[in-house]
Amino acid sequence: MSLKNDKFPASAAFDVINEALNSSEADRKDAIKQGNAVFAFTLKNSAGETESWHIDLKIKGAVGKGLGEKPNVTLTLSDDDFGKLVTGNANAQRLFMSGKLKIKGDIMKATKLDPILKKAQTKAKL
Repeated sequence: MSLKNDKFPASAAFDVINEALNSSEADRKDAIKQGNAVFAFTLKNSAGETESWHIDLKIKGAVGKGLGEKPNVTLTLSDDDFGKLVTGNANAQRLFMSGKLKIKGDIMKATKLDPILKKAQTKAKL
């Protein structure tokens, strides 16, 4: 089942992240060990619509639609900025400082997401 939503072009990255997590059992376990949290993402597209996805790196090591079960951290940003973040064309810290990325919950957990996104960057073609 694809996680992509055509109204949110960067959402294709969630499929890529899911593939990266499921490429090998060792990678999945490593990501769970590194992340140890549920990361929720709420993206806003150019039409002003919002949609949510989550990356469960606490138990399952999988990506899904919706906020997930008790997210430790929720990141809210535009679809465009998320695309740039996943492809490595934007820095999460700069997006946060400029107000383009809002973080709710455990901000330190948000820093654990970087290596997981970096793995997906090597496979993402957004």
